Amino acid sequence: MGAQQREYRQRSKSIQSMKKITRAMELIAASRVVKARQRVVETTPYANAITRAVSAVASFSDVDHPLTMERESVRRAGVLVISSDRGLAGAYSGNVLKRAEQLRELLETEGKEVAPYLTGRKAESFYRFRGRSFEQSWSGFSDAPTFEVAREIAERLTADFIAGSEGGGVDELHIVSTRFLSMVTQEVQVVRLLPLEVVEDDEPVAEEDIYPLYEFEPTGPEVLDALLPRYVVSRIWNALLQASASELAARQRAMKSATDNADELIKTYTRLANQARQAEITQEISEIVGGASALADAK
Repeated sequence: MGAQQREYRQRSKSIQSMKKITRAMELIAASRVVKARQRVVETTPYANAITRAVSAVASFSDVDHPLTMERESVRRAGVLVISSDRGLAGAYSGNVLKRAEQLRELLETEGKEVAPYLTGRKAESFYRFRGRSFEQSWSGFSDAPTFEVAREIAERLTADFIAGSEGGGVDELHIVSTRFLSMVTQEVQVVRLLPLEVVEDDEPVAEEDIYPLYEFEPTGPEVLDALLPRYVVSRIWNALLQASASELAARQRAMKSATDNADELIKTYTRLANQARQAEITQEISEIVGGASALADAK
């Protein structure tokens, strides 16, 4: 009985130590997710606005730009997978990698070679463990990305797209990332980044929002040369920020769940330890009463 008590006490003590860690991580994620949400709110309108502007220029300028032209034969497709650097965030990275695998299978069934670009150590570990190659990876910033990193990723992806499969690059680019909807809801999405794809909103378009006729100054090609690189950077920057907020929200929920489970386990082991102690006391009393009865019978 004494051994059981010690075991239950030791387990309870160990879980209490783990609870302190999960509670601290929950509070850290809760404090960081506020800033991450604010950055998403601040950058999303700009990303949507520049997307509409680039779509308007591409639609009404009748200009063939390298970043808007559909390739006649798509042989290589680049996929940017945005995952996390650390775990303890529930199924956050797992959902992203699962969706990336589904996209890879779809592209391969279409006869396309997939060229992965990775962000986050979880994606790197996933590919290295399976012995798969990837074009390039970036890590160390998943919960707090910087604009410089987004620009670096955009420059590499744009250069590879312009080079095309014949030049060792890719013919189209996709992003697999997590879209932040709320603290409770985040969804994995796949967006084709290049060539530029005009995606209409689900909401009905008002008359004042219909694109008018445009006159370009200086010229359509020069406007596209100025806008398209900013479009690519802004979309990647917004995707990184959305993924960061989603990761922190998922980690906060996961750590809260772990803390609640730790509380339940501590209660369970405390109850078991008390039961073992009561059983030991009852056994000792029975032994004492039995010994006293034996002495009385001997007399």
